[in-house]
Amino acid sequence: MRGCSPHRCQARTAAEPASVALLDSADRDDHAAGRNGTGDPWEGKQPVNQDAHHKVKPTHLKRSAYLYIRQSTIRQVFENTESTQRQYGLRQQAVALGWPQDRIVVIDSDLGQSGAATDREGFQKLVTEVSMNRAGIVLGLEVSRLARNSMDWHRLLEICALTDTLILDEDGIYDPAHFNDRLLLGLKGTMSEAELHVLRARLQGGILNKARRGELFVRPPIGFVYQADGKLIIDPDQQIQQSLQMVFDTFQRTGSALATVRAFREQGLRFPRRILCGSKKGDLLWGSLEHSHVLRILHNPRYAGVFIFGRTRTRKTIEGESIIEPLPREQWHTFLPGAHPGYISWEQHENNLKQLRENRQARGHDRRKSPPREGPALLQGLIICGHCGRRMTLRYHSRRGQLCPEYVCQRKGIENAEPICLRVPGQEVDQAVSDLLLKLVNPLTLEVALAVQEELQSRLEEADCLRKQQVERARYEAELAQRRYLRVDPENRLVADSLEADWNAKLRALAEAQQDYEHRREQDRKVFSEEQRQAILALATDFPRLWSDPHTPDRERKRMVRLLIEDVTLLRGKQIQLRLRFRGGADQTLTLTNPLRAWELRMTNSEVVAEIDQLLNAHTYGEIAAILNERGLRSGTGQSFTARFIARIQLHYGLKPRYDRLRDKGLLTLEEMAQALKVHPKTVKTWATYGMLRRHPYTDKPECLYERPRQDAPRKAQGLKLSDRAPLLPEGFMEVQCEA
Repeated sequence: MRGCSPHRCQARTAAEPASVALLDSADRDDHAAGRNGTGDPWEGKQPVNQDAHHKVKPTHLKRSAYLYIRQSTIRQVFENTESTQRQYGLRQQAVALGWPQDRIVVIDSDLGQSGAATDREGFQKLVTEVSMNRAGIVLGLEVSRLARNSMDWHRLLEICALTDTLILDEDGIYDPAHFNDRLLLGLKGTMSEAELHVLRARLQGGILNKARRGELFVRPPIGFVYQADGKLIIDPDQQIQQSLQMVFDTFQRTGSALATVRAFREQGLRFPRRILCGSKKGDLLWGSLEHSHVLRILHNPRYAGVFIFGRTRTRKTIEGESIIEPLPREQWHTFLPGAHPGYISWEQHENNLKQLRENRQARGHDRRKSPPREGPALLQGLIICGHCGRRMTLRYHSRRGQLCPEYVCQRKGIENAEPICLRVPGQEVDQAVSDLLLKLVNPLTLEVALAVQEELQSRLEEADCLRKQQVERARYEAELAQRRYLRVDPENRLVADSLEADWNAKLRALAEAQQDYEHRREQDRKVFSEEQRQAILALATDFPRLWSDPHTPDRERKRMVRLLIEDVTLLRGKQIQLRLRFRGGADQTLTLTNPLRAWELRMTNSEVVAEIDQLLNAHTYGEIAAILNERGLRSGTGQSFTARFIARIQLHYGLKPRYDRLRDKGLLTLEEMAQALKVHPKTVKTWATYGMLRRHPYTDKPECLYERPRQDAPRKAQGLKLSDRAPLLPEGFMEVQCEA
């Protein structure tokens, strides 16, 4: 450690007046303005310190002097002009220390920015110039002008110490390379940061205190206005009220924010909004309803009459950026139900948020429920894979002009490049669920359900009576504790404090019991009136009619399903098992046979194949096709039979060809017959044409096989016409068919 040289002693002497920097800058501004008015703000002041020339060396004067000027807000720039003039007046101090005017660089690009900000362009430029060893001295009115956070301030001090750069404020000149000056500058930076924290804490404390009482002025959303006495009321404009009410009603009917926007657009309706800034601040504008508008309205608890504050928090990242994070409801600073009139109840607000969460889960990492869409898949968003437990997605295939759904569990396969976990055609599944719903919604089932509901309701009433008695007992104990406290001698503080604490405890117990009683009462007391009972029974006849009506949109059928079914778990093995979980907690299992595959659906009926096998004994392909078409039979694809189609069936099913069947019966080919008769093959064809030989076609060309010649087989005879020779076949028959 160095000794105390005369130069170090002079540095300590010069640093002593810096304690004046602890005064509030606003007080100094007001004092300077009152003393000097206009003109040179440094007129009449003593030099920065008497021995400044001992710290300013020729090496410093060879470099430039950098004057940093900043005001925290734009408003201060226009209103606190005296402070700005004082900062610009520091140029005279630089001139007095030996810097020429052309070597004084003014950095004022940070006017209107807070000293706590980490992205100030002017400050970054100053740090860069100092680090490049271009600055001999840095001038600032006070430490808070340069930085109000320790990170920026100590970084600047470290760089100034390394580059031998001086720092000047209105109290003195400091050399950051010297320990005493560095210590004092560090203390000034800490005090500047603490000053900002104290001011912010005072302002924030006042805001939170008013918010706790629900009296804080918060810009109201569209549909609310403040009265002259500060009370928030519903906007008296009837058109605004009706527009907002229609938003809530449409969302409740459609279950989708996007569908709400679509309904407004289709009906040509406009939605209000207020201008928040500018010369027309507060004016009302009417425009198209947007999706973001609907989401803001549905998420805002103020439409349910609740005053809220502190739903988000702001934190800094390591990059210096600010991130706004939403907080769970239990961490909100203020939550005051019934603070002002609302458009909907709190229960409806909760239901709206629940619906939005379900809609959002349709596109999440693990897709869950989604709002009903236009497709024909009845269980869209409700199917759960029985193998892995994930939500199954949906595919559509076009078959014969119709959309056919298919439920697929593919999330794990996509993520891990594995085969698809499960896929099931949806038509059979949807039909089974549809039949079950029509079976369940009948008068007898509803009568039983109503009877069970009434029995449960009677039990709930008994429990409600017991809870009410608990509230009465808690109220009695609280009143008893109050009477005990009021009878005690006020001078006996030990006993009075104990009785007061007991009274407070009884009051808290009473409040908890009352709150629990009211909450349970709202949940349990749902007795059906006779009118509601008749409406439910009428559903037994209306539901099947509405369900089967071809004009009922698929979206509405899905909404009816969701009123009854919570979810459906699907498992496929040798059979398909469906486990339906209903809204009331009941469940039911359905077992279905596996649907035929696509190629199985296209296969020809086995009975038709057997019939073709029989007909091959006596007919060619073309004849078989004509016979089957005449009987009204069709292929697996619903088409008429052709000779080529019969040939494919014969090959596919391995049926014995007609040629082999005839050969097995001993029939001869044309060449074999000619050799047996010792004639030319053309002669054999001629004799067969005139009925002198028996032949059997095995193709439609025709190509034939011949029966073996008998003793009366024809022989060549000259001078005798073929027409005069006796045929072996009856007149009118040129060919015979081999009997089956």
